[in-house]
Amino acid sequence: MGKKHPDRPNVVVVFTDQQRWDTTGVNGNPMNLTPNFDRMAQHGTHVARSFTCQPLCGPARSCLQTGLYATETGLFVNHIPLPSDALTMARCFRQAGYDTGYIGKWHLAGEEPVPEGQRGGYEYWLGANILEWTSEPYDTIVYDNDCRPVKLPGYRVDALTDAAIGYVVDHQDNPFHLFLSFLEPHQQNYLDDFVAPDGYRERYMGGWIPPDLAALGGSAHQHLGGYYGAVKRIDEALGRLLDALKSLDLVGNTIVIFTSDHGCHFRTRNGCHKCSCHESSIRLPTAIQGPGFDGGGRIPDLVSTVDLLPTLLDAAGLPIPEHVRGRSILPLLRGERDGWPEEVFIQVSEMQVGRAVRTQRWKYSVVAPDLDGGEQPASDGYVEAFLYDLQTDPYELTNLVGLDSHLEVAAVMRERLIRRMVQAGEAEPEIELAPVRRSDGRLVRPEETRQ
Repeated sequence: MGKKHPDRPNVVVVFTDQQRWDTTGVNGNPMNLTPNFDRMAQHGTHVARSFTCQPLCGPARSCLQTGLYATETGLFVNHIPLPSDALTMARCFRQAGYDTGYIGKWHLAGEEPVPEGQRGGYEYWLGANILEWTSEPYDTIVYDNDCRPVKLPGYRVDALTDAAIGYVVDHQDNPFHLFLSFLEPHQQNYLDDFVAPDGYRERYMGGWIPPDLAALGGSAHQHLGGYYGAVKRIDEALGRLLDALKSLDLVGNTIVIFTSDHGCHFRTRNGCHKCSCHESSIRLPTAIQGPGFDGGGRIPDLVSTVDLLPTLLDAAGLPIPEHVRGRSILPLLRGERDGWPEEVFIQVSEMQVGRAVRTQRWKYSVVAPDLDGGEQPASDGYVEAFLYDLQTDPYELTNLVGLDSHLEVAAVMRERLIRRMVQAGEAEPEIELAPVRRSDGRLVRPEETRQ
């Protein structure tokens, strides 16, 4: 395709599950886990402050596929199928004449195998709705276009990568959009363990521990070795895929984006590994290379999952649907920042019903006190849950909500949150303020409240 259609770049999405932003070298991890991702970020575009808008598998995927928030897609928790008529990433590219293929975990259907009508418009299919239920790390079972089971050889990351390289080889003469969706580094559910390839866990046991996990514990000491080992193998697979594109003379005309659905806090914030509005759950590793992104540098602006669909369409020269909530980041690469939102908006409806906004400096979150999560997507009433100063407390260890020194910050952030909730189609809520506590620290200057 690189030779035949120079004006229509291929678009490849490499998508992981539950990968923290700080597993990557460019985001401060010292373990040398991600040299291929780091090279993408350094020579392409590093979306340094990238955030999911829903820290749970299915809802996050619905937001990526549609550019809408989970309360709009209807997938506010797992196991709700994406509407069959949703205007997805695949349908946008198909309308423009692209071949479309999906390989790996889907988590947007209501049954297994996924019937054609629940595949989001992808033509080529080699996937499973909930891959952790159909396969194991060395027993990869996915389903083809005819819903027949297919066993792929190798460690699961390698098996899916081999299939993706095969797809690229078979479709290189036409514009294509390929979505490669790994399960890793997500845990294998029935084991409650993060399973790395043989020999990889041992490499990383006793390695660097992010400050939030060092302080709060959770299951990090038990699980980080396997988690890091899976991240390492994913990065090696990314390198193999990029090598394949280069060898086929496609790398110069193929946009490749690497990102994840959400992070992982290893049961430090609740009984789950995610489903909170903390950085460990919502901050993502995201890098993009290819036409329009090579040499883009480091983007410091706050970017949400809902921004990725319009970004890819814009980069491919395709129209962005008017109804999407997100916007293309390409103007940011040109230095055009006027009108870019000063905060990202996060919804969560599993484990708790909560909302948050994050600016460059502040994070403010509320929860619905009478809802445990999973019951309904939103609430009419919330209570203040936390306020963090990310400038001095990037791993969110000191909750400032209710402190008299930070009441003005909370008021500004509360105003931002309500505005974003209404913009996303939610009813304007009542928010109960946290009890006021006396602070022994300094007062926050008025100009700091809007940073």
